[in-house]
Amino acid sequence: MVDTISAERRSWNMSRIRGRNTGPEVRLRSLLHRAGLRFRIHVKDLAGKPDIVLPRYRTAIFVHGCFWHRHEGCRNCTTPSTRPEFWQEKFAGTVARDSRNEIRLREEGWTVLTVWECELERDADAVVARIRDSLREA
Repeated sequence: MVDTISAERRSWNMSRIRGRNTGPEVRLRSLLHRAGLRFRIHVKDLAGKPDIVLPRYRTAIFVHGCFWHRHEGCRNCTTPSTRPEFWQEKFAGTVARDSRNEIRLREEGWTVLTVWECELERDADAVVARIRDSLREA
């Protein structure tokens, strides 16, 4: 599939993609707050600056976009056809960084949960239930 916009416009579009306070992240925060859970966001002194931190439960939650963080088997996990080597290297770096951060947090005694963008779209209530179950275990 050929890109239908210019390289300059594509670059501009890509530069506007946010890393914090994304739609899925804000939605999950709202759902957790409604469920009575209190949290902190983007805690800088934890590995990877988790999107949501529940200090009371020593639980860190990352809200990952399927495209950027390579959610295996997901329809949103595509690779652009232009410059595929560049993208594969970029994605591999992201996945490796995610893994390092998760390992480090677990070594520090944190429970780490990952919520995928598509999970939240498909069944947000199930995501909240999974988080609550995990907190009960912690």
